Amino acid sequence: MTHPARVLVIDDEPAIHRFLTPALLANDYAVLKAEKGSDALRQIAADAPDIVVLDLGLPDMDGKDLITRVREWSDVPIIVLSARDREAEKIAALDCGADDFVNKPFGVGELMARLRTALRHRMQRRGETPVVSVGGLEIDVPRRRVTWQRSEVSLSPKEFDLLAFLARHAGKVVTHRQILTAVWGPAHEHDTQYLRVYVGQLRQKIEPNPSDPCFILTEPGIGYRLLDMT
Repeated sequence: MTHPARVLVIDDEPAIHRFLTPALLANDYAVLKAEKGSDALRQIAADAPDIVVLDLGLPDMDGKDLITRVREWSDVPIIVLSARDREAEKIAALDCGADDFVNKPFGVGELMARLRTALRHRMQRRGETPVVSVGGLEIDVPRRRVTWQRSEVSLSPKEFDLLAFLARHAGKVVTHRQILTAVWGPAHEHDTQYLRVYVGQLRQKIEPNPSDPCFILTEPGIGYRLLDMT
């Protein structure tokens, strides 16, 4: 028998719990609740939920601090609930180790899609999936080979490193800083214009219509997301 995935919802607003609990139950999730960061940390350690939905504004600690502490010992997917006008908070939360964010107010359909993607990505990461397929695009990370509709695409070493990093995080928002640090090193963590040039070059080579990209999606002011169609 397959057990339902357990979602820990961390939010101090009773209205959020009243809204989310029936929606999650209707989508076959088991629901755990916490209103404070300290309680959430204990629950994550004791109950090992499959995924966490976190509001950053907690009464006893900043949500980003909670993410940082959890990431010291757990890879549980964390979906951040964020207000629309706090873009810097989203970036900081992702840099701390959050997997994705959903803007408040949000729709149930969008949140459920983000939960499914984060859970699938965790399974892939644990299984170390060597080949990522996105539509007709195939990225073979160990062989450093990329094909589009079975035709090989010629990439420079850095272009491949960039695409491979996005592929390892397919479906997940990754910030400019995360990409630049991983691909070019910490000294380049602020070179966002440099990154835009490389993303533009990649799109010219792998996108059917580079001016309207369907694979490498831009999260304005934050970073990029490689479409996950698996």
